[in-house]
Amino acid sequence: MHENRANSLTGLMLPLADRYLLLPNVAVAELIDFQRGEPASDAPPWYLRQVTWRDRQLPLISFEAACGGAISVGERARIVVLNTLGGRPELRFIALVIQGIPRSYKLDSQLSFVDVPLCGLEKAAVQVGDLVAKIPDLPGLERLVLASGLA
Repeated sequence: MHENRANSLTGLMLPLADRYLLLPNVAVAELIDFQRGEPASDAPPWYLRQVTWRDRQLPLISFEAACGGAISVGERARIVVLNTLGGRPELRFIALVIQGIPRSYKLDSQLSFVDVPLCGLEKAAVQVGDLVAKIPDLPGLERLVLASGLA
């Protein structure tokens, strides 16, 4: 039984406007309601604005726009708060716009990699059930935010 647990983990499938992202469950701090607000006018196109979460101001990012696509905020938009991995006190969390409720999946070491085009912030694509999901480069996303001075 213990061996089975070591070979699997729980992943969350995050629905975006044009793709799905697959993250380990522990990467997500919380899912919150979308907060309307004025977009930042003098910032990079992927940066929407700051949002408030637990008395903190977090950068709100459009992953699609960070990959060169369009910003999309649909009727089912939510914000997922991600734990950062870099250990920098100025950037402990990042907020991403998603389009709905994440779904939980049990993942094992038998993930099937899929050969599809990837953007610079995607590490790989995998088949999860009947969906193709992209594995995001979370350290790369952190570096993008830090390099832009928005942390």
